[in-house]
Amino acid sequence: MVQMYFHCSNTEGTLIDRYGTAVANLTEARDRAAQIMRSMILTPGAEDWRDWVIHVSGDDGEEIFDLPFTAMLGKPH
Repeated sequence: MVQMYFHCSNTEGTLIDRYGTAVANLTEARDRAAQIMRSMILTPGAEDWRDWVIHVSGDDGEEIFDLPFTAMLGKPH
């Protein structure tokens, strides 16, 4: 298991994941990123999530991959 951090950002700022989550591999990290995205998208409010990105990094702070929220939402028509 490795500790991964899931930071979310848009053009106005960044939400820092200070605790992280222990994951077994990159597939589990991607699944966790998708779970976080779903949770944020389903939170009631007026936020337009299409310009948000989730940045996944390891203990050393090095970004491993990022995943735009549009991967889940799709692009506007």
